[in-house]
Amino acid sequence: MKNVLSVTKALSDGNRLRTVMALHEMVELCVCQVTEMLGLAPATVSRHMSILQNAGLVSSRKNGRWVYYRLSEMAKTEPIVTVMDWLGESLDHSKEIKADRKYLRKIARCGAAQYCSNGSCEEG
Repeated sequence: MKNVLSVTKALSDGNRLRTVMALHEMVELCVCQVTEMLGLAPATVSRHMSILQNAGLVSSRKNGRWVYYRLSEMAKTEPIVTVMDWLGESLDHSKEIKADRKYLRKIARCGAAQYCSNGSCEEG
């Protein structure tokens, strides 16, 4: 029961829910991409990511000065996948989720390394 409460508490915040849904669609996101998508301060995003990581929903890896997040192996188990599918269907028409998907398509075109270096998908 403790694990279920931890996961549901982690998903009870809109910004964390948006982040998990974005990671459900993308293989991996850099913290700078999550920060930009949510429009929050880096420290706030780091706190949200810490909560998601402590709940077992995401894992991270560091590459140079950037930290990348992805859904954890636990998040790929059947109970969590069922919840994720339900959330995806339930949030399909959400303005925030639609805007996040548009943003994710944009950053997917240029890749995390270029985006995080430049803060945009523009050359230079």
